[in-house]
Amino acid sequence: MAESEQVRPLAPAANRYLRDGHDEDTISSGRATPVPIKRLRRRRFIVKCCGCMTALILLLAVTIIVLAFTVFKVKDPEITLNGFNITKIELINNNTVPKPGTNISLTADVSLKNPNVVSFRYTNTTTTLYYHGTVVGEVRGPPGRAKARRTVRMDVDVDLITDNLMSSSNFTAEVVSGILTLNSYSRVPGKVKILKIYKKHVVVKMNCTVSANITARAIQDLNCKKKVQL
Repeated sequence: MAESEQVRPLAPAANRYLRDGHDEDTISSGRATPVPIKRLRRRRFIVKCCGCMTALILLLAVTIIVLAFTVFKVKDPEITLNGFNITKIELINNNTVPKPGTNISLTADVSLKNPNVVSFRYTNTTTTLYYHGTVVGEVRGPPGRAKARRTVRMDVDVDLITDNLMSSSNFTAEVVSGILTLNSYSRVPGKVKILKIYKKHVVVKMNCTVSANITARAIQDLNCKKKVQL
């Protein structure tokens, strides 16, 4: 009877631990406190979640950086002086000399182009006219907004102070020639807001040299230089 009984070998210790719900890593380390499989699975799940979150954050950061340097990159707004129109002038001495004590009224046609994919909001614009270094006129325009990739046209009315013109030593010679040379300076401060988070302040400046024909009451020559300060 004893000979007929088959001897069944004992299972390895590692298999017994695994059957009981323990970690094989704990067995190999020789520790006596094995870790349950459920806890191990939980740890692996947490590691996977953390990895996914990290990858998502990195992808989002790369996307924002790429957009910031491509689509949402702040481009310089462009200001253009299309021309001046003399709307009012009183002349004496055979219509060659402006009448003292009166003003010469000009209307400047100014364009503001916004090449950005977001709107450009600007505050009060300032335009100043100089005659050989002397201020002869200044005007402030109202605030406004240039829509994305749109151009805004503005008519700026300027009154020239005749007495300041006539006080210059160059005035008589230019009146005889029929051409008055003026310099204008325009300043348009504003800001561009991207995704309602990032704001970029922009100041558009423009200096122009204007040659005005007195008798024809028109602009004969116009030369402008622009500068954008970010």
